Amino acid sequence: MQTHFTDADRQKPHIQEAERILRTCVHCGFCNATCPTYQLLGDERDGPRGRIYLMKELLESRDDNAQVTEETRLHLDRCLTCRNCETTCPSGVEYHKLLDIGRAEIDRRVPRPMAERAQRYALRKMLVEPKRFKALLSLGQTFKPLVPGKLRSKMPPAPVDAGQRPDSQRHRRKVLILEGCVQPGLSPNTNAATARLLDRLGISVTPISEAGCCGAIDFHLNAQDDGRARMRANIDAWWPQIEQGAEAIVQTASGCGAFVKEYGDMLKDDPAYAQKAQKVSALAKDIVEILREEPIEKLELKEHQRLAFHCPCTLQHAQKLNGAVEGVLSKLGFSLTPVKDAHLCCGSAGTYSVTQPALATQLRDNKLNALEASNPEVIVTANIGCQTHLASANRTPVRHWVEVVDAALV
Repeated sequence: MQTHFTDADRQKPHIQEAERILRTCVHCGFCNATCPTYQLLGDERDGPRGRIYLMKELLESRDDNAQVTEETRLHLDRCLTCRNCETTCPSGVEYHKLLDIGRAEIDRRVPRPMAERAQRYALRKMLVEPKRFKALLSLGQTFKPLVPGKLRSKMPPAPVDAGQRPDSQRHRRKVLILEGCVQPGLSPNTNAATARLLDRLGISVTPISEAGCCGAIDFHLNAQDDGRARMRANIDAWWPQIEQGAEAIVQTASGCGAFVKEYGDMLKDDPAYAQKAQKVSALAKDIVEILREEPIEKLELKEHQRLAFHCPCTLQHAQKLNGAVEGVLSKLGFSLTPVKDAHLCCGSAGTYSVTQPALATQLRDNKLNALEASNPEVIVTANIGCQTHLASANRTPVRHWVEVVDAALV
């Protein structure tokens, strides 16, 4: 793709990065074929190719036309950042990086309306602090009838009891685990089940309470400086254990895992953290990356459930781990049902289900129809956001796949 930036523009790091990405695009349109929002809306501007053109025009323009900028924002806001287009793209366009640049540029030129800014600020403050989120969640569950309709539909029931975690010093092999921000409140059993499962395989899990939100929520709501501050805080929290030989940093939420794996890239220009961030990204592993390398065949199941697996976008498109969980579940003896259009997003996409509820609900219902087509007993997934979003329809039970494995073992 040809670009028309001035020499002065090319001195700016974000323009340099944008131009590099834009020039890899050959505007073939393959991306539109797998874009969830283009399939729903049929508008070129709501597909990756159209959004790339919109961002190109925005970044090249010197005219801060508020109406044009607002229209561009509308179409960029509708993007799920599912990265399905990146999996499809034959030219390797790093679309999600361009999207971060484009969204930040729009907000710089034309601030959002006050109501939108207030919503996004509230989401950031409510979701990223685990204790605050857990307290607000408990309050919302207690007074659910008084919660506004849009949020009430997303209010989950009380979580499954987490049970006991094994002694974190029991084994010589040790890994760290990212506790996360919303997962301790929504599904505390996920990480507890992970610790029990790894304990059976001779691996101890060391929780680091000082490590909190991975930074993705702040970053993708265009508070990028706050997101990077959370990255640095997590690196500081993990570093002493890394120096003592922790062999991995395990994530059970694929959205967090995808983001932590990009710490090295996002902090590459920070002289104090660049090298540490690269090390953290190299150590970051989704739980399936650990389990598939261990002798899981020695584990015995007391029950063999019929499962449908929803592979989150952050697992298949961002981390390129499509088929990995299915392989582990099959090896353990679970029966997996076929899922049509498994590459498509469920509509959760971080805070998307709150900021774009109509599209998110349509995508969720389409995904559930595909998952339920062969009548599974349980739907399993690998990301707390997808789990909560799919479960909000109150149809087939939805759980994290590690919890189901832990409960099924003898």
